[in-house]
Amino acid sequence: MKLNKLAPLALGGVLIAGTMASAAAAQQPQGAPAQAGAEARRGHGEWRRPDPAAMAARRADHLRAALQLRPEQEAALKAYVGAAQSKPMMPAPGARKKFAEMTTPERLDAQRAMMTKRLAAFDERVAATKRFYAQLSPTQQKAFDTLQQRGGKHGMRDGHGGHGPRR
Repeated sequence: MKLNKLAPLALGGVLIAGTMASAAAAQQPQGAPAQAGAEARRGHGEWRRPDPAAMAARRADHLRAALQLRPEQEAALKAYVGAAQSKPMMPAPGARKKFAEMTTPERLDAQRAMMTKRLAAFDERVAATKRFYAQLSPTQQKAFDTLQQRGGKHGMRDGHGGHGPRR
């Protein structure tokens, strides 16, 4: 019986809250709700691709400090960081449409060409890493080995920081 007496009060509270929310929304300028919602979803604003040069500089600074590099090793570090910097392998604009229009043998040849290009880039990074490694003292080599085991330039340590837990 008490519940029946409280129902009109609860309904009135809901109506008042709804009216207040409508009034608040009407006071915002046109387009503001969409922008405010988008900003809230993004957090700190629009995502931008990291600057490769800035990332390479941070990597060099990290290696310089972690390995305690000597001044005569600076040239080897610059060569290593420059070669180890990943080159974008993004397809050219309109490549999907072009790829879809290819026959199966043509697509396979295009895939092989892309794999060959990626393998060549990998080989460049391997050679640069080996040249840099050869310039390091045995103590520095040990430290470099430890850095690479912990995830190298991607920062994945102990299985965290990637696309989910490592199993």
